[in-house]
Amino acid sequence: MTPGQDSPPARPLALVTGVGRTVGIGSAVARRLAASGWDVAFTYWTPYDARMEWGVEPGAADTVLASLAGHGARSVAVEADLEDPAAPARVLDTVEERLGGVSALVMCHCESVDSGLLETTVESFDRHFAVNARATWQLVREFGLRFRGEHGTGRIIALTSDHTVGNLPYGASKGALDRIVLSAARELAHLGVTANTVNPGPVDTGWMSERTRAECAGRTPLGRLGAPDDTADLVDFLCSARGRWVNGQLLTSDGGISA
Repeated sequence: MTPGQDSPPARPLALVTGVGRTVGIGSAVARRLAASGWDVAFTYWTPYDARMEWGVEPGAADTVLASLAGHGARSVAVEADLEDPAAPARVLDTVEERLGGVSALVMCHCESVDSGLLETTVESFDRHFAVNARATWQLVREFGLRFRGEHGTGRIIALTSDHTVGNLPYGASKGALDRIVLSAARELAHLGVTANTVNPGPVDTGWMSERTRAECAGRTPLGRLGAPDDTADLVDFLCSARGRWVNGQLLTSDGGISA
């Protein structure tokens, strides 16, 4: 930079939760925001992936960090167990210490274990609500208490789902998440913070069987499955200045199909 030349404008900072795998929606959102001029902090929790059928993706956090740096973003990865009630505040503390104040909170984390009404255990039910509902409330609360950005620039976005049959604790806890986030649209209005939920619908991130892929693709107008980038496109719009008038909404990017 030559003497006297203005410094480039500071990049706003987004915190994206649930970035455990490079093929997931969280990582697609993180990359898209970085490409759009955001610095990005993200969380992940390896023990969750270890419990799931897809398993742990070695080096995923480092790969995501490298991709964000390729877009000129400052970034930090924070491993956090959001079932722990103390974790949300610790995450915000770490992010603020490393990168500064957060302008956008994008919550892609979840606990998701298939089980129906009759076979769901109390332990599983409580874990789903701790991660999907309680941690969401705590993250939103911490964001609201700490937000110091210019009025109209704050964003809260959470991924939701309408899946309930055979997926009771996940669907029920996502219903609670909806109410938490939509209440923030009113309660944080004085800060100029918008709050919306996004239902991606069935997105193939490696968990679908061939039968599920065929059934879901056949029921969409475009005849194809959702991809992580489809959701990232919508989140990117909502985080931008163009999305500032969208508030208190439950939006869908599912191509016209419900899960």
